Amino acid sequence: MEKKDLKYKRILLKISGEALLGDQQFGIDFNPLKRIAEEIKAAKDLGAEIAVVVGGGNIFRGMRNSAKLGMDQASGDYVGMLATVMNAVALQSALNQMKVPCRIQSAIAMNQIAEPYIRHRAIRHLEKGRVVIFAAGTGNPFFTTDTAAALRASEINAEAMLMAKNGVDGVYTDDPKTNPNAKKLEKIVYDDIIKNGLKVMDTSACALCKQNNIPIVVFDFDAKDGIVDILKGKEIGTYISL
Repeated sequence: MEKKDLKYKRILLKISGEALLGDQQFGIDFNPLKRIAEEIKAAKDLGAEIAVVVGGGNIFRGMRNSAKLGMDQASGDYVGMLATVMNAVALQSALNQMKVPCRIQSAIAMNQIAEPYIRHRAIRHLEKGRVVIFAAGTGNPFFTTDTAAALRASEINAEAMLMAKNGVDGVYTDDPKTNPNAKKLEKIVYDDIIKNGLKVMDTSACALCKQNNIPIVVFDFDAKDGIVDILKGKEIGTYISL
C-alpha cells in the first residue's frame, strides 16, 4: 500500500502511560514498550507520518499522588510532566533499536535529552519521515496529556487523533469493566462526549478536536495491528467526528 492510499497520512497517537506498565505496579515494562514501538514502526513503514504523546500515569498519577504527598496540584502536574519525558526517552530508545528515526520535543526545556517544542521543526521532522514524540504535556499545569495531544494534533495539522486504550476497544455507554450491560458506541459526535459525560477524554481536548475538525479514533491497543488497520481504513474501535 502506498502513502496516497492511506486513510490518514499524518496522525497523532495518544498512548496512556498505563500501557507501559505491563504486569508491574509502576514503572516501564520492556515488553509492552517493545510492542508499542513495533506497532509504530509498522505504521510508519506504510508511509504514515506519526507523532506521539505518551501519558505519565505509570510513573506518577498527578492529582491523586500529589494529594497523598501533601503536594499542591500545580507541583503534582509538573512531576507528571517529567514522568512523560521519562516515557518519551524510553520509547525513543525502543524505536531507535528498530532503526526508526525519532525525535523528542519537550514543552519544558531539557536540552540534553530533547529539542524544545517548535511547531515548524516538528512538521519538518514528520515530512522527513521521523517519528516525533511530544513530551511534558503543554508545559503548563492543570492540563492533561489528552489536552496536550489534541493541541499538538491541531498544531501539526494531523488528519486524525488515535487514542490507544488499555483493554477497552472503544467508547461505551458506561465502564464495561464494571457494567456488563454497557454498550459499545461505533460512531458518535464530539458533543456526545460532553453531553453524556462519557469518560473518554477531557472536555477541553474534545473541544479542541471539534474546533479543528480532527476525527478521533478510540481503540484497544492490545489488538494487534490496530494502528495499521485504522490507517488502511478498517472500522475498528469508536469513531468520533462532527
